[in-house]
Amino acid sequence: MAEEALGITCEVIDLRTLYPYDFDIIKRSVLKTGRALISHEAPITSGLGSELSSRIQEECFLSLEAPIKRICGYDTPFPHIHEPLYYPDRFKIFEGIKETIKY
Repeated sequence: MAEEALGITCEVIDLRTLYPYDFDIIKRSVLKTGRALISHEAPITSGLGSELSSRIQEECFLSLEAPIKRICGYDTPFPHIHEPLYYPDRFKIFEGIKETIKY
């Protein structure tokens, strides 16, 4: 429904392994869409998203139409009772998508 209402289409890449990761498929997607949104549950600093973001920047810079967006956990310890607030969810990701589209 959101796609129809906003006219947005997305490619989702679910990396099966963290190391080695399939950068070729990521690169093809960035070259095709001009955008990258990276999401993972670890803190934003020093997470795998930082490495992916750096590599995308190095190899796809001229094809990017918006800054690389990362939706990750916060850089702070958190009590388990607040996990729903800490982790990325569909709402945070959807807001990130809209942000990169509007850039």
